[in-house]
Amino acid sequence: MTDSSLRLVWVYPDLLSTYGDQGNALVVERRALQRRVPVSRVDVRSDQPIPTSGDIYLIGGGEDRPQRLAAERLRRDGGLNRAVANGAIVFSVCAGYQILGHEFVNDLGRPEPGLGLLDVVSVRGEGERCVGDVLADIDPQLGLPPLTGFENHQGVTHLGATARPLARLRVGKGNGTGDGTEGAYNDTVFGTYMHGPVMARNPHIADMLIKLALDVNALPPVDDQWYDALRAERIAAAVQPA
Repeated sequence: MTDSSLRLVWVYPDLLSTYGDQGNALVVERRALQRRVPVSRVDVRSDQPIPTSGDIYLIGGGEDRPQRLAAERLRRDGGLNRAVANGAIVFSVCAGYQILGHEFVNDLGRPEPGLGLLDVVSVRGEGERCVGDVLADIDPQLGLPPLTGFENHQGVTHLGATARPLARLRVGKGNGTGDGTEGAYNDTVFGTYMHGPVMARNPHIADMLIKLALDVNALPPVDDQWYDALRAERIAAAVQPA
């Protein structure tokens, strides 16, 4: 399709990779290769510097202590912020989503500074954990079909003035604020609470990231039969009566 190569960075798999979130990197890589786009993938562990020359950065979820360690190291490193300043795309899940915001509550029960890449603030919810299948309508500006995923978190994420909700809920708790929102994004930075992995359930999101990275309006079609079957199964599970 193109002579351009895609530089894919999977951030801190040793700290942030719960519920199969590494599958997101596999799906983005696979979807690019199906279009004959060469992919250079780098898995960056938490004791390594974050490269600033990547096109797409993926961050997964994690437990509370690994989340705090990841936030500390990402702040100290500064590479991800510099990459975004250079135009890189970031897609984050759950704990990674919270890290991209201004602040979240760490495992010690204290406010932990985030990276400030998304205008969101996360606190710990007082009620039951948000657990289960989610179905939501993605912001129409992104032109994507409904979002399906699995949530398991106790976070409550409030969006600021410059953050747009990634999706509006039909089923599930999403950001946990009671306003029907799920995830957030601005420009090239995206966050969601959805596991699944979310790219396997929503390959069109992977395609969106690839198009942004390559600065193209469309990608050649590929066989989505497997993805369509998985999506249909999980959407049916989300909407069926309890």
